[in-house]
Amino acid sequence: MYTNFCKHCHKIFYSRFKAYACEECRQIDSDHFDDIEAYLKEYPNSNALQISEALGITAFEVLNYLKEGRLNISRGYFERLED
Repeated sequence: MYTNFCKHCHKIFYSRFKAYACEECRQIDSDHFDDIEAYLKEYPNSNALQISEALGITAFEVLNYLKEGRLNISRGYFERLED
């Protein structure tokens, strides 16, 4: 049994596996992640601050998804567009 700490409401809860959101906040967490994922599909070279400003989610939360392993860092490249 794991003792977990909800990253949204800061409530302590117990579960059989490591979790970052309690049952009540799981939908909020899922909605935020879906919004971030959709934004990154449209703007793939965005950083945490750009995502934060566009979606109204804190940059800290975006970085936490990276730390949790739900988002990956990709080393892309930029192309110069012809005038």
